[in-house]
Amino acid sequence: MIEDREYGSLEELVTSVPDLVEYFANNPSSPHARNRPSASPVPAEFTSWRDEQHAWRETAVLFDQAHHMPELFLQGPDALKLLTYLGINSFANYQPGRAKQYICCNHNGQVIGESVLHYLGEDSFELISGMQLQDWVAFNAETGGYDVTVRRDLQTAQNPDGPEGRTNFRFGMDGPNAEHIFTEVVEGAAPEIPFFRTARVKIAGCDVMALRHGMAGHKGVELSGAYADGPKVREALMKVGEKYGLTPAGRLAYFSSPSEGGWWAYPLPAVYTDPKLKAFREWLPGTSWAAKAQLSGSLRLPDIEDYYVTPWDIGVNRPMRFDHDFVGREALEKMVDQPHRTKVTLVWNREDVAAINASQDGPDLPYKKIEYPVASYGFPQTDAVRDPDGRLVGMAGFCGYTANEDNMVSLAVVDAEHAAIGTEVTLVWGEPDGGSRKPQVERHRQFEVRATVAPAPYAEAVRRMKAEGIGKAA
Repeated sequence: MIEDREYGSLEELVTSVPDLVEYFANNPSSPHARNRPSASPVPAEFTSWRDEQHAWRETAVLFDQAHHMPELFLQGPDALKLLTYLGINSFANYQPGRAKQYICCNHNGQVIGESVLHYLGEDSFELISGMQLQDWVAFNAETGGYDVTVRRDLQTAQNPDGPEGRTNFRFGMDGPNAEHIFTEVVEGAAPEIPFFRTARVKIAGCDVMALRHGMAGHKGVELSGAYADGPKVREALMKVGEKYGLTPAGRLAYFSSPSEGGWWAYPLPAVYTDPKLKAFREWLPGTSWAAKAQLSGSLRLPDIEDYYVTPWDIGVNRPMRFDHDFVGREALEKMVDQPHRTKVTLVWNREDVAAINASQDGPDLPYKKIEYPVASYGFPQTDAVRDPDGRLVGMAGFCGYTANEDNMVSLAVVDAEHAAIGTEVTLVWGEPDGGSRKPQVERHRQFEVRATVAPAPYAEAVRRMKAEGIGKAA
């Protein structure tokens, strides 16, 4: 039996727990609001999650992102120096008004986390989402002798002042009609914004920062501003968007979007074993996200390091540049010419999905229940992927249902020889030994789901966006 207790720091947890894999597989609490829906004021659905999924493909969808993502603000003459040293990204042409997908690794080239980074103005930056990475940045800012100040803005679930404690509202608008709505709702002439660039605009008399961003393959936009202005901006968007079919979306649709977009959100942070990160682990409290990881799924590997990923594994290697000194550079340079795993989508066999669902009504112990549209039941999801001979060939992460493609899918990282489109593999669904002690996991049996390798991103529109070069600026 694993003892449920609070640890003073992550380092105390790491040195006290003999088997981190077993510990995190049975961790009763998850740090993310997706797994604790009562912590977010955003409803599960406004209409139905199916209609809300269809909206980002057919008309336009509006997400309320103000509550589940933490933010970190950096200010000071050494802010860019700090970010450059920690990030694998190039900062050669970075300037105010630009954003980037920011990735940090440990000294062995394994991913700690990723975030969206905004260059707000002179010596001023904002990191959005990616709590584990934000903790790493905050630690180095506070202990590394940098002339920089840090301000944290925790997500609503952990914010001491609740929703009103948030700095910004944040709305994501996407779909084929998103650009029409944006053009009409902006006061004056709407600016032409290149991908992952920002512009300041006025909506309903409010100052708003618009980020050109798209997860559905269209000219989407992310809008943010003072939290108190959120209701006025939302009302204006919905009024203009009515004739364009703008549909507000709830938590279920939002958190199901990786099914089509292919984003590998929140891999297990590679912070538990690197000796050079001991001071960071001592600094990081036992209540941190890294200390509250919740391994869920069929994959049980011997060592916690076996769950670490590299930038190549999860498809974030493209922004990496060896034009500056950064943590992990030497290790990553050695990996360049080595074989790499590949991020893919696994499309579940329909007959196997039906068999899992049918087992819920029978007299026998059922197979692990599939929740719709988000089937992932932990943080992170880790399912075993095997070849026809039963050999382990990869790890599946996020799993969910896409109404637009009418399929149940998982994101996965697999060995290169099994990454070809159309390759047949098996995904082991459900946890060993009837399930773990996690409160959201019912007693169940495992099921070997037949699956077919498909591209990641799975949605053709998103792949087309990337092929046309819109995503290169990220």
